[in-house]
Amino acid sequence: MRLILASQSPRRREMLALMDYEYEVIVSDANEDVPPCAPAEFVEKLAERKAEAVFSSHEDCCVIGADTIVYLDGSIIGKPKDRDDAFRILSLLSGRTHTVYTGVAILANGKRHLFHDETDVTFAALSPEEIRAYIGTGEPLDKAGAYGIQGPGSLLVERVNGSYFNVIGMPNEKLYRALKEFGIYPRWMRTE
Repeated sequence: MRLILASQSPRRREMLALMDYEYEVIVSDANEDVPPCAPAEFVEKLAERKAEAVFSSHEDCCVIGADTIVYLDGSIIGKPKDRDDAFRILSLLSGRTHTVYTGVAILANGKRHLFHDETDVTFAALSPEEIRAYIGTGEPLDKAGAYGIQGPGSLLVERVNGSYFNVIGMPNEKLYRALKEFGIYPRWMRTE
């Protein structure tokens, strides 16, 4: 069965490649407006919408949708609008612990499997100069929470409690177990 990732995220593509899955990408055009709700429910709903938008025209495939947010002080923090917003977000995260939620939806063979993972990330106390210099790398501008843990943003992080891969945007450990339920394995696990 063909595996499709319904995401434009280069990081999610890297995660599936890292796990050695054969897959293709079809970017979802799903509406991402979700009424206010708990963060776990929010990411699962968005992941499901993304997967459904692609699955509707590829019902013979297995489709993965995913969404990641940062959550702090009862608020969802998405991608920054611009450099000033990135500065505001990173200043808010500085010296504090926030939670990263990633929701995943897998649709295939008339079945759907929804799940999420959450990881606590503690930032070091950052000076305004450090924040501006990091924004200058361009890395924060397309990422939830205005940082990427897999690049220069790793230097902002003091501690991670939970799945590191979840912070990147794909809880690999849980995804692998879920895909096995659909009979989909990485290339290195196949016997034929």
